[in-house]
Formats: sequence, C-alpha cells, structure tokens
Amino acid sequence: MCEVVGMSRQNYYKKHNMRIKRTVEEGCISELVRQQRSLQSRLGGRKLLYLLREELTAAGITIGRDRFFRFLGRRGLLIERSARRPRTTDSRHGFEVYGNLLKGIALSGPNEALVSDITYIRTGEGFVYLCLVMDAYSRAVVGYDCSDSLESQGALRALSMALKQLPASRDVVHHSDRGCQYCSGDYVERLKSRGMRISMTEENHCYENGKAERLNGILKDEYGLGGSFLSKSDAYRIVREAIGLYNCRRPHQSLGYRCPMEVHLAA
Repeated sequence: MCEVVGMSRQNYYKKHNMRIKRTVEEGCISELVRQQRSLQSRLGGRKLLYLLREELTAAGITIGRDRFFRFLGRRGLLIERSARRPRTTDSRHGFEVYGNLLKGIALSGPNEALVSDITYIRTGEGFVYLCLVMDAYSRAVVGYDCSDSLESQGALRALSMALKQLPASRDVVHHSDRGCQYCSGDYVERLKSRGMRISMTEENHCYENGKAERLNGILKDEYGLGGSFLSKSDAYRIVREAIGLYNCRRPHQSLGYRCPMEVHLAA
C-alpha cells in the first residue's frame, strides 16, 4: 500500500480536497467582487463583504473580515486612498455670515438638517461644478446640480430640488460653509422664505462641514468623479449615475450598512 511520506492517505486526500474547495471558493468570491466593482469600482472592503454576505452564504462560503481582506490584498483589490484635492470655497466676500447651529447637536432622523457643498469635476472642455445637498442624518443626496459656472444659480437649483422632497411642516437647519454662493442674497432669501434656520461653518471649514466633505470624497474616490472626462456632457451623465448608485446601492457603516435612500424613505 502506497502512502505519502509522513502523511496518511486519509490526511493527504483531506488536505487535497480542502485546497480544491478553497480554490473554488476564491473563484466564486472573485466573480462576486468583480460584479460589484463593475458598478462601484472604489467600494471599500467592509462594504463589499456586507453586500456579498447573502450570496456567499447561499453558495456555502463562510469567510471572515480578516480572510476577506487578505484575499483582496493577494489579488490587488484593496483600495488606496486618493490625495486631497483643492477647494471651491471663497469666503472673502461682504455678505452676512451665520453661526454653526449643528455643533454638538445629535440628529434623530431625516429632514432635520441639510448640508450643502460644491466640488469641481475636470473635463476636456473645462471644469464643471457639482452642487450637492445631502440630508445630514440619512446621508441621502436630496438635491444636486451640475453646471459649468460657480455662480449661485447652480446652488439654488440644487436647493430647489432638495426642497421639493422636504415635508412642509418640518423645522429644518440648512448648513454649509461660508462660500459666496451660500451667503448670497438670493440663496439666503430662498432659505428664509422656506422658514429654514441658517447654519454655517465658523473656524475649521472641513471639520464643521465634514459630512458634505465626506460625500464629495466618496463620489470622487469611489464613483470616478475625481477623474477627467472627455466632455461636459459625459460628466453630467456620470454624475447622475454616480448619485443613483450612491443613494440606492452603497451601504454606510454609520447607518448599520443600510443605503442612504433606504434610511431616508423609512422615516
């Protein structure tokens, strides 16, 4: 009877079958990761594992976070952090500014506070500017506008979109940096006419508007808006797609791995 030196035949076949099983499992995991990354190419490992958990369980695959990250590392699938980018805030103006009403406040649900910010996108035809309005609790993008101007009209269009979905009876805080778009007479008047309380950053603009800054980073790093597009029309199209994916398919750790719009609409 032939036996592998130092190992029984039973142990040999057991280890051999385990290697085959591991190879099959990792092939399945690779395919599932590829499918998710085809939609959200910069989605981080924790969120990937959460999204794939149900399909992995159905396939009989049990994998913990550490093994999953080692797998991503071996395959070169870990996401590297992108460098910080320039800002679009100009607070050197003569408009009235307001204090920070959100400092130290704990929100209890959607439609209590909106946060706004503006970022830029490169194209072969010049820059376009994306104005965003996000619900501070649900992290859902409730208003946005993309245009080739930094004037206040883009911010106003994004605000108008956000106000259409806002319950009329709610007492809502609008928070932003002290950029001229948000301090302009037209923008402030629109907020006041809706009965919104106006809140702005005071000292550390990034920290005091961190949720909006984080949204900008996610859209640029995970959804490709940090790259350069051939045309402005390409950028506008990708913005629509990116916001749709972010709102409805991206799980947030701070939301119990639920997607922003799921939390927003559940209120």
